[in-house]
Amino acid sequence: MIQQYVNWSGQSIKLTWLPQQILQESSKVTSVHGICFHHGRVLLVHVKNRGFNYPGGHVEFGETPKEALHREALEEGYVKGSIQYIGAIEVSHEENPFFIEGGKYPMIGYQLFYKMTIEECLPFWGEHETIDRIWVEPEEVPDFINDHKLAHVILQEALTI
Repeated sequence: MIQQYVNWSGQSIKLTWLPQQILQESSKVTSVHGICFHHGRVLLVHVKNRGFNYPGGHVEFGETPKEALHREALEEGYVKGSIQYIGAIEVSHEENPFFIEGGKYPMIGYQLFYKMTIEECLPFWGEHETIDRIWVEPEEVPDFINDHKLAHVILQEALTI
């Protein structure tokens, strides 16, 4: 278990990495993300106004987290593949004085992470919220993703599976 505090939009939020922990309450899952591999390289997508990151997003009503990841990987990265669960980041607003009860996010929510082995790579059309996709060596990921150190811890977990 690794913890880190981050400043997201002026709010101090505690993140805790929970490797391989299975969540029993899917209603607290706020997003899903995939570390997607193709020929040993990692897929990063450039989301408008947010920079490069792993493909992912919110779980839509009626979707399972796995279904959401498959949809997000296709919409953002134009890839399909098999997935394996890695773990979750617990996102805690318990120490956030600006937290709004009953707002968009729960007091404690979870971001689920999966490893995807890409089996089909489709042409990139940029029809959704991503404007580009790139393939990088695993050791190059920190050059592109720097919103929190847990992103790199999760990458290392994915590499060992």
